[in-house]
Amino acid sequence: MKQSLINFSIFFVIIWFLSLWYILSSKNFIQPKKQSAINDQNEVKLLQQRIKEVNKQLSNLEMKNKQNEKIIRSLSDQAQLLYKKNSGINLSYLDKYPSANFEGLRRKIFDDIKDLAFFVKNKLLMLKRDSSVSKKISQIEQNFQDRINLLFVQIGNLSNSDNLEEWRKKESESLALKIQKNFYDLQNPSDCEKQKKVVCDLNKSCGFGCQMHHVMYCFITSYFLNRTLILDSTGWRYNPNGYEAYFMPLSEKCTKIDQYGVEWNGNKFETANVIHLPIIDEITNKPEFFPLSIPKKYMNSLKRLHGDPFVWWAGQILSYLMRFNSRFSKVVQDKREKSGFKTPCVGVHVRRTDKVGTEASFHPLSEYMKHVKEYFDIYDLKTSSKNKRTVYLATDDLSVMEEAKKEYSNYYFIMDEINAQTASLNNRYSPESAQGVILDIYFLSQCNFLVCTLSSQVCRMAYEIQQTIYPDASWRFRSLDDIYYFGGQLRNNVEAVLDHEPNHGLGEIELKKGDLIGIAGNHWDGYSKGKNLRTQEEGLFPSYKVKKIIDSF
Repeated sequence: MKQSLINFSIFFVIIWFLSLWYILSSKNFIQPKKQSAINDQNEVKLLQQRIKEVNKQLSNLEMKNKQNEKIIRSLSDQAQLLYKKNSGINLSYLDKYPSANFEGLRRKIFDDIKDLAFFVKNKLLMLKRDSSVSKKISQIEQNFQDRINLLFVQIGNLSNSDNLEEWRKKESESLALKIQKNFYDLQNPSDCEKQKKVVCDLNKSCGFGCQMHHVMYCFITSYFLNRTLILDSTGWRYNPNGYEAYFMPLSEKCTKIDQYGVEWNGNKFETANVIHLPIIDEITNKPEFFPLSIPKKYMNSLKRLHGDPFVWWAGQILSYLMRFNSRFSKVVQDKREKSGFKTPCVGVHVRRTDKVGTEASFHPLSEYMKHVKEYFDIYDLKTSSKNKRTVYLATDDLSVMEEAKKEYSNYYFIMDEINAQTASLNNRYSPESAQGVILDIYFLSQCNFLVCTLSSQVCRMAYEIQQTIYPDASWRFRSLDDIYYFGGQLRNNVEAVLDHEPNHGLGEIELKKGDLIGIAGNHWDGYSKGKNLRTQEEGLFPSYKVKKIIDSF
């Protein structure tokens, strides 16, 4: 606009001079010299005045143009904020973000490929028991694994095509910032005296991971009841200095309470100013906001963004709860520098001692390392290079560390024998033990991939925190036993997407499309176990014939 006006002004000035020249050179233009000089001066003054007027008009137009640009930018920013408030979508990526159907289908294909791999490898393993065909089966097994690895790389490339990974990253970061602000505001009300509160006792009779999941349940309850959480860590068995020996206070304003509060029974309409929470297992009438539910207002965004929305939500809660204080931040940084921790790496957590034979089965280190190898094989294929195979190994059994160094010399292990010693039963409840397990959880979560047993609370915490690092890290694990769950959860259902005629001789159950199945576990051989809520039958069913149900409140 400005350039056009300048061009017009130049053209106007040229025409003016040509006209003036024509008039002055005309035969009819005969006047005395004095009169001619006076007329020339007048013409020049008039011309100068015209030029000044044009420049003034140009300046006014330029100023208006700048004002209009500011108004347009302001309206654009307001529109983007409004759109993000309603749907959680970054407006600048509006023409690039995928639909929920696309993302859901992409993840379903990935999961189905995994289940196919579990199924085929399990069948090949059974065939290898016949020594006459064992060698041939091993060749087929390796050939199949190579093809499956390539499929995983290709579907990963599809996932990241057209800048979709950048969109996911921006969406995840934007949503995380919003949620963290909500947490902070709830924990720091304008008037602490008037704010209704929830009191939570940290000293649940269990280990660190169990206690932290107890605090998570307390935080979830306070969030959905719109109350500020007061955490009582007096006499904490891990450290007499309490929770804040490692973490920042949950609130800068509301840190203490002068009353025990009313014992809560699960009533979401409780009117008492202060309620005291029991452990989650004691609540028989569980409200709908209990795990594995997520806030309804984030449902659409998280369904599109993440493969397991509750795990992402849990990661955000732990991210707030486990904000390191300045002293412990230095401990973490020193550990990082001294250990030489770098990615890519695979985090391996081997839980032994009190778990084996009671809550979990024994799994040899070789079983963990098989999946570590698979991850690095795929990573090398993806990057077209041979990468250093770094493993962060956390365990409560020193013999596991010795075995790792002896049997897997082609891997670089980061491990801490002191952490392993303090994790043993005799030393478990001490400040050193707390520091060790917190460091292990943190560095496990920083790895690209996890191999562990999800029956362990430490494994589940590392998996939850890992979700805060990647837009969707729901696939970045391999559990040797359980699927993900939250102790005391309300439900964990899947929905049948295909009919299934059962083979009762193999313990299978019937599925009809649309059936809800309460899932009990995944056998990691292509089959899952659960209860059909329509037929009330319990048994096995093909994992690829169901999809996950996401609850919200």
